[in-house]
Amino acid sequence: MDRLGMDSIKYVSLFVRADSAYKKREQWDAYDQDRNAFSYNGSTPVVCHPPCRAWGRLSHMAHNVREGEANLALWSVDKIREIGGILEHPNGSRLFGNFLPNVGETDEFGGFTILIDQYDFGHVAHKKTKLYIKGIDREALPKLPEKDETLHYCEKGKLRSIAGNVKGTTRCTQYQREYTPEKLIDYFEQVIDLINREVRQ
Repeated sequence: MDRLGMDSIKYVSLFVRADSAYKKREQWDAYDQDRNAFSYNGSTPVVCHPPCRAWGRLSHMAHNVREGEANLALWSVDKIREIGGILEHPNGSRLFGNFLPNVGETDEFGGFTILIDQYDFGHVAHKKTKLYIKGIDREALPKLPEKDETLHYCEKGKLRSIAGNVKGTTRCTQYQREYTPEKLIDYFEQVIDLINREVRQ
């Protein structure tokens, strides 16, 4: 039986890591590479984390980009515009300004973009991230956490930065660069709940 047929499922995440924290939450139906996000045909608003290396400022230097990988982000945009949800991509993603609105703008579909720092949600390093949100008004968004501009020591007394290019820091591991903090997933749940409420009205 598909998990979406179970009463406990309230949320759907697409293009997640195989070891994603989403999978530890009973109310989430998480699609990793093996499950194939394209197979999702439900109406529950989605949180999409499509691969970003084909869309970065240095995409021309990216290694091992699979054929058609860039299209996963475009598919995610179409899916969110169809049923509502959130797309998460790095601050420097070229999706924004080309296929998605820039921060502070709203597109013809009613979707808008905000800028967050995942560090404020408990990430081990400052990681500026853009969220494209469709399904609620910007004014209805839950309050974001307080900004934290400090550097905190994490595991084994290390200071982390995404690329290791901040003085006194160590480059994040691949897992650390890609994982989604628990508090950010909590925030996504709040947003999806609001989108679902709008749909029911």
